[in-house]
Amino acid sequence: MQRKLKLLDLFCGAGGASVGYDHAGLDVTGVDIKDQPNYPFKFIKDDAIDFLEKYGSNYDIIHASPPCQGYSKHTKPNSKHVHYSKGSDEPRLIDKVRKLIPKDKFYIIENVMGAKNELKNPVMLCGNMFGLPISRHRLFETNFNFKPPVHLNCRGIAKKYALDNNIDYRDMSVCGKSRRKGCIDTWKELTGNYWMIRAHELSESIPFVYTNLIGSTLLKEMKI
Repeated sequence: MQRKLKLLDLFCGAGGASVGYDHAGLDVTGVDIKDQPNYPFKFIKDDAIDFLEKYGSNYDIIHASPPCQGYSKHTKPNSKHVHYSKGSDEPRLIDKVRKLIPKDKFYIIENVMGAKNELKNPVMLCGNMFGLPISRHRLFETNFNFKPPVHLNCRGIAKKYALDNNIDYRDMSVCGKSRRKGCIDTWKELTGNYWMIRAHELSESIPFVYTNLIGSTLLKEMKI
């Protein structure tokens, strides 16, 4: 029996990317500098940069979702996140991660739309491509051929869904630390990330269907 390919999910959070890769058929290990009690697979608490440098060669595929605050248009100009800081919480890590990935490994680097100029030929995924009622645009840089689904007009889909389902429109963005009653259940429904429990887990994650498609595409290219 052929072994599953091993994928390393760096800056894994609660596992939005990891679950998609697992559904695609990969053996996933997550690394994050913070405890992730609801992460559903093997988890290692460590500095993602340090772990990549030491153990990246032990994995077949590397996925990384560096902190997005330094690239996000929603980050205020005077925020600490737009400046480099010392240590493992350095906010702009895309280039550093890319340089540390072993040259013979397949990789995926994910981030927000504001990171477009930092990523090489990124592909954009939108929730509407997968039938989700939110756009949640995210960019993915890969070193293998990945063609996204057709991007249909997603403007207005969140508002229509909110009206049709009697949902507070403020909850459709899945961001921040909403304390409105029922928002966590709403966010689970919107993203499909059913195993997450806390608001910050959902607001900092991508829908797992994104990486399910990416992982499945890569395995097909590799003819596995």
